[in-house]
Amino acid sequence: MSSQTTMLLMGGAEFALWTVFGFLFLAKRMYHRYPAMGAYLGLRIAAAPVLLYFYLGQTQHWFNGLGFQYYFFAYFGVYIASAVMLYFVCVEVFYSALSAFAGIQKLGTVAFRWAALISVIVSLSTISFTHLRVQLIADVSYRLMRSVSILELCLLGFLCISMNALRLSIRDMAFGIALGFGLLSASDFILSSFVSKNTRMTDPVQFVSEGLILATLGMWVAYCALPEPARAPVLMPANSILFRWNEIASALGHTGTQVAVQQPASGFFLTDVERAVEKVLTQNLNRRESET
Repeated sequence: MSSQTTMLLMGGAEFALWTVFGFLFLAKRMYHRYPAMGAYLGLRIAAAPVLLYFYLGQTQHWFNGLGFQYYFFAYFGVYIASAVMLYFVCVEVFYSALSAFAGIQKLGTVAFRWAALISVIVSLSTISFTHLRVQLIADVSYRLMRSVSILELCLLGFLCISMNALRLSIRDMAFGIALGFGLLSASDFILSSFVSKNTRMTDPVQFVSEGLILATLGMWVAYCALPEPARAPVLMPANSILFRWNEIASALGHTGTQVAVQQPASGFFLTDVERAVEKVLTQNLNRRESET
């Protein structure tokens, strides 16, 4: 079997796993909890056969030499849309994991937005815009996905560290989504160091990348197929540090009810005089009673 045929078979298997995952995701109505993940699944399922068709057209010369252009623009169009959707997937996974802590949830969302903005600015600042070529689309796409990949790895690290405090099970769908995207992001960072500008679709690094995608999809299918355990209630003492953080985060940004407070500067002197007069009167009365 040739390497090209193997890659086509792996692409077909990827489309099948995306379809199975999407069907289970839809059947269990998980799109109510994770609407951005549902939209991302819809994009991948709809784009997979289109990209596979353009890839076949490129290899079989169906489009009079324009197969590469069709595949290039379709691939990076889906790539940019995926990067944008993955940001919202990270936000809703963070929301789901911190559903019991509304204050930290709100504060973390603001931090997510600033982190994403800074990451995008830093990533795009490394691109040279002096030559506006078609390759610029690929550069922007890779930088955007790199920024989102950093957020995915940070989200996975946060969930791994705080699982016990959040009472989050390893079989929870929120953790499963974060684990899958974290593995894909880590593989992209590692494999990107072995990819050159002349890398072809049939190079060994592409087979490794496709194999990791298939493994991640298989894991997500298992997460959807198996029953998800119920969330354990989060119980903590009133003096818990996490509880205090949640209360402080809840208070941030809320002005509350405004109360008019009068300045007692002019009242201090009168109060002291009244107390002195009362003290003198009390002493005089006690003295007269002792004399009588």
